[in-house]
Amino acid sequence: MSSLLPSSVEELELELLLQALYQCHGYDFRGYDRALVAGKVQALRLRLGLATISALQSRVLHDGETYNTLLRALYVAPALMFDDALEVSMLRRSLGVSLHGAALPRVWLADCASPQQAWTLAILLEQEQLAPRTEIYATVASDTMLADAQHASLPMARLDELQENYARSGGVGKLIDYFDVNADGLHAALKPQLAGRITWAQYNLVTDASFNEFQMILGHRTLPDFGPALRKRVLQLFDGSLAPFGTLALDRPLDDHDPLSRHYKPLLANQSWYKRVA
Repeated sequence: MSSLLPSSVEELELELLLQALYQCHGYDFRGYDRALVAGKVQALRLRLGLATISALQSRVLHDGETYNTLLRALYVAPALMFDDALEVSMLRRSLGVSLHGAALPRVWLADCASPQQAWTLAILLEQEQLAPRTEIYATVASDTMLADAQHASLPMARLDELQENYARSGGVGKLIDYFDVNADGLHAALKPQLAGRITWAQYNLVTDASFNEFQMILGHRTLPDFGPALRKRVLQLFDGSLAPFGTLALDRPLDDHDPLSRHYKPLLANQSWYKRVA
């Protein structure tokens, strides 16, 4: 019995931590995949040098910096520009199909993985000659993450790595051509005509209602963290927010028994990017 006790206590501590986040701050991670949440919480606890999850909970409740650190830890993993060649390939295939027919197309990056994910999309839209009339809505879970995104810049020290990502994903030319380098030479900002097409907003996928209609919704990076009930809720939210013939990017194929599956047709066989057909 004693070997089971630490696990039981840790499960209780984790439940209390998630309840505290919800009750005190309104962020509800209770429907997320519990094993993934537990791993992220334990990694943060060790990084902060705390003995127990209860000690982490105390810090979260009484220290704003620790609270924001926990939110970032529980959030979707950060993305670098052009870090997923398959994602870029699918975007190149689907942007024109999804957006050319709309007068003012909108793309939703739900739980945007980082400013660099939004910049990647803005650059691809520019290359497809869709940037001037397409609005990117990039939503994040908290006001702190919103402020971070709005003031983010590209660190020049990572330019070579990002250029390699860009070339590996089929990019032509120099990535830096889409940025203005700061006077200090250490950072760069996305060119204003591209940055101006990105609308950043705080939005909670767990509790908030649909806020617009979109020709494309990209949710493939955030969905893996959700438990079955929350995943069903968010898929219904996406379905209710997607325009006819729009594109929906998921993390895995829809189950044939899912009622939503009859609304969608895969863009390519064995991929989880779909075109709405009903």
